[in-house]
Amino acid sequence: MSDKIKEIIEEIEAMKVKLGEEIAQQEKHISYEIKNGYVRFEKEVLDKQKENMKNLLTYFREIPLLHLLISPLIYAMVIPAILFDVILFIYQQIIFRIYKFEFVKRSDYIIFDRQYLGYLNVIEKISCMYCSYFNGLMHYASAIVNRTELYFCPIKHAKKIAYQHSYYDDFLAYGDEDDFQEKLQELHKKFQKSDL
Repeated sequence: MSDKIKEIIEEIEAMKVKLGEEIAQQEKHISYEIKNGYVRFEKEVLDKQKENMKNLLTYFREIPLLHLLISPLIYAMVIPAILFDVILFIYQQIIFRIYKFEFVKRSDYIIFDRQYLGYLNVIEKISCMYCSYFNGLMHYASAIVNRTELYFCPIKHAKKIAYQHSYYDDFLAYGDEDDFQEKLQELHKKFQKSDL
């Protein structure tokens, strides 16, 4: 990777930090704190949120019938998701130990905190927990696959791809056969943990 590309990547990362700070500044007026993994709102804030909660009767009256009828299909997807979650756990425990990959922390991806919002009724809270689990699981799986790809095939694609994971910039250039095996070994050493 050239110095110019490294410089641009560093600028992008700095802009991401700046963007995060700006978003945090705009959300500063929302008063809550996190203690021992639980989100806590001040009583006045929570009371105000509850005033904006839609009661269940109104909620069900406003749902289109077709949406209500297909909801069991949506929620049934939790069964293969749980199985997939278990398989990912086993995969990481075996493969990542053998290849000395750094483990992906599941808790960094699957986060349950929307149920603390007072303006959501019980059905909306369940839906939010489902979405948090399912989307978090997909991101968790993606992180595991990204680390696996980093070891087995860290070569960029010739075609443009819609999503580039955090390791992609370190991948080897497509079609660049010069010292491929040496570069591959260097890349392995860079990302393997030595204490496993």
